[in-house]
Amino acid sequence: MSASAVFKPSRIDGRRLRSERTKQLIIEAYLALLRERPTTPVPTAAEIAERAGYSVRSVFERFPDLHTLRVAAADYGLAHAAALAPARDVDADRPTRIKSQVETRAGTCERGVALWRALTFNVDEDDALKARLRFARTRTMERLEIMYQPELSTLAETDRRNMLITLEALTDMESWARMREMHGLSFAEACAVWIRAIDRMLPPTPPRA
Repeated sequence: MSASAVFKPSRIDGRRLRSERTKQLIIEAYLALLRERPTTPVPTAAEIAERAGYSVRSVFERFPDLHTLRVAAADYGLAHAAALAPARDVDADRPTRIKSQVETRAGTCERGVALWRALTFNVDEDDALKARLRFARTRTMERLEIMYQPELSTLAETDRRNMLITLEALTDMESWARMREMHGLSFAEACAVWIRAIDRMLPPTPPRA
């Protein structure tokens, strides 16, 4: 086998890695622009390219259109949020679990509300984004079910599902944004609102066996 045949795959892998890195930097530039200007229209290709340090052509070589970039950013954001928000204090007492769940969810909302708004813009026209929004909401409900399993276990199936739906709605992105932006609450004050509301909504915690 010739030396050129041996080294050719590594060169291909290197190009692929550079291309993937470029895609990641373009996605991160898109997300950074969303966070910086949450009330303005989604960034243009030129703005994204400038922030990422690439040409507009480079953007469209990796993403055929801005819709594809938007979907890729959704996947990146969801994966990033999951990595930064593992379930904590699952077996702790009720006050600790509520505080832990609220602070974790609040951190996710604080970091992700700009992306969430970009995803929900004209979402009814986009099946790919609708699927990702459903996934995000389902994952939130699954986390709530894990954190409040002792209390939810005391409810009938329909009541348990209704409680999870209510808790998910209470702690959604726009609920957090309204407290922070419209009502001017600090991070700690907004967390306290959620903590009190959840504590009142949940049924009594059953005694440990």
